[in-house]
Amino acid sequence: MAGHRSPIWVHSPDPINAGAPDPRPLLMIHGFRGDHHGMDLIAAAVRGRDVIVPDLPGFGASAALAAGLTLESYCDHLDALAAEVTDRWQVPPILAGHSFGSILVAHAVARRREEVPELILINPITSPALEGSAKAMTALTRLYYALGARLPEAWGHQLLTNPLIVRLMSEVMATTRDRGLRRYIHDQHARYFSTFSDRASLAQAFDVSVGHTVTEVAGSLSMPTLVIAGDRDAIAPIAATRDFVARLPDPALVELAGVGHLVHYERPEESASSIMAFCRGRD
Repeated sequence: MAGHRSPIWVHSPDPINAGAPDPRPLLMIHGFRGDHHGMDLIAAAVRGRDVIVPDLPGFGASAALAAGLTLESYCDHLDALAAEVTDRWQVPPILAGHSFGSILVAHAVARRREEVPELILINPITSPALEGSAKAMTALTRLYYALGARLPEAWGHQLLTNPLIVRLMSEVMATTRDRGLRRYIHDQHARYFSTFSDRASLAQAFDVSVGHTVTEVAGSLSMPTLVIAGDRDAIAPIAATRDFVARLPDPALVELAGVGHLVHYERPEESASSIMAFCRGRD
């Protein structure tokens, strides 16, 4: 698309009704520092429709965009991706974004809201990272990514991919007490949290992630919108998410009790069930 190769993974269901029109595909956008693997559990649990999961530019198998990673360039990319999916599947996809992905899809949809019939936001970023109780931690994290980009190549890469730091991030985000599930989450982060394309683009993407929220475009999200959130989310506090939902004209809020920012790992079946119920009849 526009000279950029975008790898996608497609989870396809068994045939549903022979001769019936195929349901619209679900296009899911992953979060910051992750790649398509992060959406695997939800995608596998969604029944009855194709689920398409790309690697965002700068992460996984997708190179950074030549124009750099800005909110505008990401939105342009998602518009092109949605258009390509529409062309290949012959129907427009149902858009969903998790965390950082929620920022990108919300802003992309806000630009063409008359063309988008619905939206799904999972653990949406509803409060500014540079304000409130998380301000100090965000400033420290910003310094971390700035150092990673400016240090000599070997030192910077070692800092950004340091397994102890990655594990600390994982420990902070995981809320489950299930030891097996915690091992799985830590293993996923160890495998895929450091598959970014280069240090400079990682810093650019981080700036987008802390510089914007879905709340900025709440007034433009006039379509039916499903919001899935955890009531123990430290990154996107549930109070801010409830306030955001209250500003939407046609919202559906699913609060998952006892879970934080990793509902895609800790509660994928419930998330998929909510998504399927929301999508039912939207084809």
